[in-house]
Amino acid sequence: MKRIAIIGGGLGGTIMANKLAKALSEEQWVITVIDKNPKHFYQPGFLFIPFGIYSTKDVVKPKKNFFPLGIEVINSEVYKIEADKKRIILKEKTIINYEYLIIATGVNIVPEETEGLKEELWHKSIFDFYTIEGAYNLYNFFRYWKGGRLVLNIAEMPIKCPVAPLEFVFLADYFFSMRGIRDKVEISFVTPLPGAFTKPISSKILGDMLDKKNINLVPDFNIARVDNKDKYIESYDGKKVPFDLLVSIPVNMGDSLIERSGLGDDLNLVPTDKHTLRSKEFDNILVIGDASDLPTSKAGSVAHFESDILFENILSAIDGRPLNSKFDGHANCFIESGFDKGILIDFNYDTEPLPGKYPLPGIGPFSLLEETKMNHFGKVMFRWMYWNFLLKGIDLPIESHMMMAGKKRLA
Repeated sequence: MKRIAIIGGGLGGTIMANKLAKALSEEQWVITVIDKNPKHFYQPGFLFIPFGIYSTKDVVKPKKNFFPLGIEVINSEVYKIEADKKRIILKEKTIINYEYLIIATGVNIVPEETEGLKEELWHKSIFDFYTIEGAYNLYNFFRYWKGGRLVLNIAEMPIKCPVAPLEFVFLADYFFSMRGIRDKVEISFVTPLPGAFTKPISSKILGDMLDKKNINLVPDFNIARVDNKDKYIESYDGKKVPFDLLVSIPVNMGDSLIERSGLGDDLNLVPTDKHTLRSKEFDNILVIGDASDLPTSKAGSVAHFESDILFENILSAIDGRPLNSKFDGHANCFIESGFDKGILIDFNYDTEPLPGKYPLPGIGPFSLLEETKMNHFGKVMFRWMYWNFLLKGIDLPIESHMMMAGKKRLA
């Protein structure tokens, strides 16, 4: 029997297990998923927990509910990948050999990378919402907070779900408005980017929204340290931003397994061909989702679009054919903007977000780079789609490649 091993049972790994289980003969191939955590987290839902919109039942389900029948699932931590020997060593020293390996290990927050961040104020008046623990601690803090200086800081790019920090401050504006204390809360969005987002057109539109919502934008801020005593963050060039409540998006790094295995860059991300999704070093290793160093968003939609490409390419590799399916960096993201409205952006490696209609040209029902109630509905519906379609590898009527039809080119 030959083996395709998948390390990581999150979105990317689960989609690939489902797709491959349908396509490969059980008599010839065993599909092995290795993941130490039996729980599947709907990570986009963490954003809503601090505001009391979602709870645990909305964002946590058993992983076994989404794996296909007939595959091998190993609940264990991987100690090391020995890529030159085509084998995986588990924490218990068990050895798993493979013909092909799919790395789907994602990224994690590493607050320890920033001086003073994870110290005495951590989860007291400094919080994250990229972990379920951080999101719930922030929810409990918000229940009794009377106002003050709320600072959201992005420590470094890239981060997973790069629109989530913007969504957070938009929802905070809405949340405190509904509580009647918005005038008592000063909100600042502090980012290392030169604007609100990475792409010029969308950055301007989103920056204008921050301004309209009276959210202070502090660009080009590269955090050096957090002062827990006097409660301020300081950049490398000496700028200081004081806070009463700091919401941090810490440095994001790939799994430490990648470092131990000698397969990553300085952020433990796997160098990956941005079109074929194959490791740049090992032909029998492919990468999906946040674990790669691809110059596109680390978002669920990207893993979904990548899965179609990776699926075609791994079948080609098995058959000894060239990897002709090409990923174009396609990403789309619903941006919750509060007051039951949202924005949608759609872009790829070469084309930044543009206005228009999506997914049907001229019809929609979603509007690109426009704040609408329908876009909010799309954001809400995505959770249902995630649990019932996306994870199970069911084909959706959305092209993996970005389509220009329905979009308006701007001068």
